[in-house]
Amino acid sequence: MREGAKRERARELRRSMTLAERRLWSILNLRQVEGLRFRRQHPIGPYIADFACVEVRLVVEVDGSQHQADIGDRRRDAYLRSQNFTVLRFWNNEVLANPEGTRAAIVMAAAALRHLHPSTSTDT
Repeated sequence: MREGAKRERARELRRSMTLAERRLWSILNLRQVEGLRFRRQHPIGPYIADFACVEVRLVVEVDGSQHQADIGDRRRDAYLRSQNFTVLRFWNNEVLANPEGTRAAIVMAAAALRHLHPSTSTDT
């Protein structure tokens, strides 16, 4: 997918976020997790991550049942790991039923990653 098409696809995905994605965005938005800036529907290589914090190289994905045992997700995760990203995946029902638990898991991961990527603040 060419760069312009990928940016347009990311815009479309931002406009059509699922309820679980919107709920999680309300937690990640405005630097509410460790003061970190998360981006939604952020292009990384050939993929578009649901949420990404470039500063600590963390990707957060929110999945519905269509992702169960999806080989494409495994390929995508492998690619993201090859780019030094850590990938956290949550099911839609996890985010909706336990938003605070989801937030806590993301905070723990972000705090640990901060030690691996100290002051690598890049706004890309």
